[in-house]
Amino acid sequence: METGSSSESLGKAKKVKAKGGSIATRLGSMLPKVEVEPFVRRIDHNPNELRSWAKRTGFVSDFSGESRASAGDRNDSVGFDLEKGLDHRHGGGSSPKIEIDPVLGRTKKNQGIEIEPVGRRIVDKPPVLGPERKVGLNGIMNRTGNGNGNEVPAVSPGAEPKKEDGVAERDAKFDVNPEVEEAASGGWRNPSGMKCGLRDNPNFVSLMYYGLQHYLSLAGSLIFIPLIIVPAMGGTDKDTSNVISTVLLVSGITTILHSYFGTRLPLVQGSSFVYLAPALVIINAKEYRNLTDHKFRHIMRELQGAIIVGSIFQSILGFSGLMSFFLRLINPVVVAPTVAAVGLAFFSYGFPQAGSCVEISIPQILLLLIFTLYLRGISVFGHRVFRIYAVPLSVMIIWIYAFFLTAGGAYNYKGCSPDIPSSNMLIDSCKKHAYTMKHCRTDVSNAWRTAEWVRVPYPFQWGIPIFHLRTSMIMIIVSLVASVDSVGTYHSVSMQVNSKPPTPGIVSRGIALEGLCSLLAGLWGSGTGSTTLTENVHTIDITKVANRRAVEVGAGFLILFSFVGKVGALLASIPPSMAASILCFMWALIVALGLSTLQYSQTASFRNITIVGVSLFLGLSIPAYFQQYQPDTSLILPSYFVPYAAASNGPAHTGSKQLDFAINGLMSLNMVVTLLVAFVLDNTVPGSRQERGVYIWSRPEEIATDPSFLSDYALPRKVAKCFCWAKCLGV
Repeated sequence: METGSSSESLGKAKKVKAKGGSIATRLGSMLPKVEVEPFVRRIDHNPNELRSWAKRTGFVSDFSGESRASAGDRNDSVGFDLEKGLDHRHGGGSSPKIEIDPVLGRTKKNQGIEIEPVGRRIVDKPPVLGPERKVGLNGIMNRTGNGNGNEVPAVSPGAEPKKEDGVAERDAKFDVNPEVEEAASGGWRNPSGMKCGLRDNPNFVSLMYYGLQHYLSLAGSLIFIPLIIVPAMGGTDKDTSNVISTVLLVSGITTILHSYFGTRLPLVQGSSFVYLAPALVIINAKEYRNLTDHKFRHIMRELQGAIIVGSIFQSILGFSGLMSFFLRLINPVVVAPTVAAVGLAFFSYGFPQAGSCVEISIPQILLLLIFTLYLRGISVFGHRVFRIYAVPLSVMIIWIYAFFLTAGGAYNYKGCSPDIPSSNMLIDSCKKHAYTMKHCRTDVSNAWRTAEWVRVPYPFQWGIPIFHLRTSMIMIIVSLVASVDSVGTYHSVSMQVNSKPPTPGIVSRGIALEGLCSLLAGLWGSGTGSTTLTENVHTIDITKVANRRAVEVGAGFLILFSFVGKVGALLASIPPSMAASILCFMWALIVALGLSTLQYSQTASFRNITIVGVSLFLGLSIPAYFQQYQPDTSLILPSYFVPYAAASNGPAHTGSKQLDFAINGLMSLNMVVTLLVAFVLDNTVPGSRQERGVYIWSRPEEIATDPSFLSDYALPRKVAKCFCWAKCLGV
């Protein structure tokens, strides 16, 4: 409210009388006369007193803080149904609340639920029917949603005064919370503390810095999957180096494609942990255990064929518009346990592998926790380096520490050489220490010595893909899990960058393009499919950078690094125990990010917590049942790979070996079982939209009416002309 003297207000009132007569005379039949006391300006006022006065008198201010409080009080009094959007009164004979006119100081009858936006002037006018409005759950007026991005149906307000010439006007506006205040007037466009927004255009040096920073914070998700799957496939250190280079190239290309033709959100695409578990199921199939010649290439071609089939299915799901229908059934209560199960699926691999060298793995985990939790608020030259670069900094420190341990002779055993394979060792004591030397020493890998300086990954570099029905069925179902994961990431990131949620057509377009990206991963042979990394949510949160161009520049650097063979060789030289300890942290982070999706629903609801708990428990317990039918596997495979070998020896017997392999393999995957249980329960157990936290997506017609929305999600003009027929893709 503007602070003005009482003489000014009285002067304005006299002018109004001179023009058109007294306002009190015109409204005397409607409003009781109240004597206006002179207004005394207070400098040392207490905000709490103002708030209590407004609550006492029923005054409705237009700044967001008071709107929130008053809206809450009114909702209780008139029985406002947030789900149905109805304004109905319960029986009880309660009298309407009285409001004080801010100009005349007279009482006026309660006019229903009405929240004035910022900058709207409160004028004394004859009552007319006001326009339809929508009131957010947090009390801020917006057109499409509340603070969580969930839409609340429109509420028709009561009578709104009609403007009359010569009537005195006063602004009732408090500059108390500018950030929330702008949200009230601009809807979704309020500042969010981002250093660099979605469509900002910083200089090229800043773009380089932000791009490299973005990808360094995602280093743990981009480079460590090949360190697991290539040795499991019988590949050499050189093969590991080449696969890492391929992953970097595919990640760079697919990120640029998604930035231009997908959802256009600043999301990094790459080899996802969603595809890691099914890849391990295929790798540990019974028929591949006894292969000796070209084992790595044969299994990689098998993976390529399965990924290609799964990616084609995902593209059809997006381009056909079926994903728009499927979105109605995907809610936070489904996404949260599914994403969490992706991380929990590797609990049997994490520390059992890291524990082979505890003097390296435990310091690595502790250093990661210290950087991300205890030192997260410390800034160095204005940058929170410990929080942003926790993974690369801790890897450098522990790698140097492991190098000194190796050079100091901590892993030297008499008569034993780390260069001799354990199968060729004749001394029993050397066989005993072979595992420790392989996982702890920093000089065991010969990737640096064998890798070329310049190597360009190319399609079909491992050979022609192999297609089998059993592996294709597994990857088709896994592509559904990846789509559910991406839907949750799209919604969370759109809330972070303070953009409106994408329309169902735009989500379908993003899923379709992810299918094409996985197709490229299958053609190049990265070992896993490509999808939106869940860790994008964490990266944007800690870096405060959500810029599309910065992500594209960083993707360009990834492509350049993929051509330098020594870069992949350097990353392939990381000791396995150190890589496993980093993955323990990354998988735990995925679990946390998955469960954080429940913030969009009512987390205290017994319905929701029961569904999440049951789906997570059965998602761990049912696969354990399928994994116990392996009498001979524990004698052949390492203990941390035994859970992924259930496809060949599961309890399902249908008479078809292909179908048996697919059923046993899928039911041994934690994320698949969790998604199935959560999907069925959430869509069959009764619950309101607010309780379930149903994702609310923007409407297609808003693309044409909101230019800023068009800039955020719309395709480039030339591309949009080519796809003008695809209305289901939000073009």
